[in-house]
Amino acid sequence: MPEASRKGLAVLRIIGRHDEAVGATRIARELREKGITLTERAVRYHLQALDQRGLTVGQGRAGRQLTEAGRRELANARVADKLGLTLARIDALSYQTTFDIETGHGQVILNLSLFRQAEFDNALKVMRPVFNSRYATSDLIAVFGPGQRLGDRSVPRGMIGLGTVCSVSINGLLLTHGIPVNSEFGGLIEVSGHEPARFTDIVRYGGTSVDPVELFIQACATSAGDTIATGNGKLGAGMRTCPAIAREQVLGLIDEMAAWRLKGVIAAGRENQPLLELDVEVGRMAFVVAAGLNPVAAAAEAGHKAVSEAMAVMFDYDDLEPV
Repeated sequence: MPEASRKGLAVLRIIGRHDEAVGATRIARELREKGITLTERAVRYHLQALDQRGLTVGQGRAGRQLTEAGRRELANARVADKLGLTLARIDALSYQTTFDIETGHGQVILNLSLFRQAEFDNALKVMRPVFNSRYATSDLIAVFGPGQRLGDRSVPRGMIGLGTVCSVSINGLLLTHGIPVNSEFGGLIEVSGHEPARFTDIVRYGGTSVDPVELFIQACATSAGDTIATGNGKLGAGMRTCPAIAREQVLGLIDEMAAWRLKGVIAAGRENQPLLELDVEVGRMAFVVAAGLNPVAAAAEAGHKAVSEAMAVMFDYDDLEPV
């Protein structure tokens, strides 16, 4: 795709993230946050081109909004241009994670799930056993009412927003201690006798623009609720690898995280050794993290479906509360 088209699509995506009209100044700022440098003048050039294609429409001094054609363009954007976006976002958010194990302060990464307001209490009852198990990243949550803002998002009328700690926060915590982590893939893990047995389905992060666990929840492929109740079933997890020389430090940090109710590492391998039937590169160790969206999967299985966005926003740890 030509560079101009890529930048135009990036501008279109920024506009599409907002319910209200967005101006060039704000678009340029949000593009910079994503690592794309465009002057306001350059943004206006792309906006004019998008107007001419009928993808955006001016709303006076307030800025631009998407047209119906613009929404279709975003939905049908070339798959090749989207590939790798998930992996890039994992790396960017890992770098932004600032939670300090010593002080208990800083930011972690939240997933955001929107539930119907009338169903939320019942959904939370279904989710609570998963939150309290080893198969959730944390039992700490944030709840957002209708109209409340989370970053550049606003919870719609009649909905409740549930923030769950994303497992990518673990990447960030290790990175703050000098341990680089590769996110290999996400997928479904089979649990047998309450223990993780093997991955049954995987999607590599470098080949998808959507979080894999979101896809499996939408496909009704999980059985998170039964997994916690019976010790047998399937739920979301991800495979991470890091330098094997850091293994003892990694295991120590995992224990320290647990003291702050940050858990989710359900298996850890040895240097160069397979983990859950999957090979590991020479000089590396693997560990498996439970998906932060597993409680939401249990709610969906019980009929309380939510619209979820993994890795939605950075959030202050101090503002989380136990489920």
